[in-house]
Amino acid sequence: MTQEIFAHPWFGTWIAVLIAVPLALLVHRIGGLILKRITRPAPAVHAMVVNCNAPARLVLPLVALLLIFQAAPEDLRFLGSVRHFNGLLLIAATTWLAVRAISGFADGVLAQHPSDVADNLQARRVLTQTRVLARTAMSVVLVAGGAMMLMTFPGARQVGASLLASAGVIGIVAGLAAKPVFSNLIAGLQIALAQPIRIDDVLVVEGEWGRVEEITGTFVVLKIWDDRRLILPLSYFIEKPFQNWTRHSSQLLGSVFIYVDYGMPLAPLREETERIVKAAPEWDGRFFNMRVTDATERSMQIRVLCTAATSGLAFDLRCTVREGLLDFMQREYPQFLPKMRIEADPPQGAAAA
Repeated sequence: MTQEIFAHPWFGTWIAVLIAVPLALLVHRIGGLILKRITRPAPAVHAMVVNCNAPARLVLPLVALLLIFQAAPEDLRFLGSVRHFNGLLLIAATTWLAVRAISGFADGVLAQHPSDVADNLQARRVLTQTRVLARTAMSVVLVAGGAMMLMTFPGARQVGASLLASAGVIGIVAGLAAKPVFSNLIAGLQIALAQPIRIDDVLVVEGEWGRVEEITGTFVVLKIWDDRRLILPLSYFIEKPFQNWTRHSSQLLGSVFIYVDYGMPLAPLREETERIVKAAPEWDGRFFNMRVTDATERSMQIRVLCTAATSGLAFDLRCTVREGLLDFMQREYPQFLPKMRIEADPPQGAAAA
């Protein structure tokens, strides 16, 4: 029995496998500890190394097996199938390793730029670029890995050759079908590099006010102020106009319009505006003023401008100023609230007298 085992054609190959796999795992263990130690000064690279630990534990033994099977005698039974299966596993594991490396590097970059701070413009810029580019890179890696696995099958290569024979028609059909996909892919790269929008930007899109909650590889999720979600394709933000209230800064200038009668004295109204704005906790202390911006046949239009640190505070400040001015006029000058006057002509006899 022992002699039969020693004489088996696969005996030497399996002995090499039993030696190579533990050695590969040992190399993974020692190499992982060394890499974690030397990459600690670089948080992004360190996060990538930590994230690659699990797939690397699979990749290194598969590489060792690949070398052994390539060096094995060609006359071994089932050697071709074993090589093919090992190659498929290696491609899948390498794809997993690349995806985890990209994800880990992105997490390390984001950890260095926290967005939960008051002035988070730079952090949001990095967050948007990192997420969009990382997702695009992971998508490319997954597609490439799947294509490489398919190309290991002879049948797939034959199908590819037959498709090339009719490449003209199929190319047109595929181009039309894939246009939205490639359009969003290119739009995603443009958004990552040019950054017309970023995570947590305040936008007005399709008449809706909201914040950018998520940017994926194909669409953008806009969280509306009433907790609804507006889903838009990436290409929308390249092809159509929209408002970005936090493009360069989160600070905003808010406006309040009220209408008063021509008899309303402006000095007390201006004093009350100053008192309300300065007492409001939402005001950032940068600027405010009050001006008469229009005069119609029935009333004057009063505009108050005031600044706030963020769009949410600007909205609350505008409401505070509007409520305060209306309360002041109702209390002190109710006779000068907008009204419609109808004056009848005096009787002819009274006019003659």
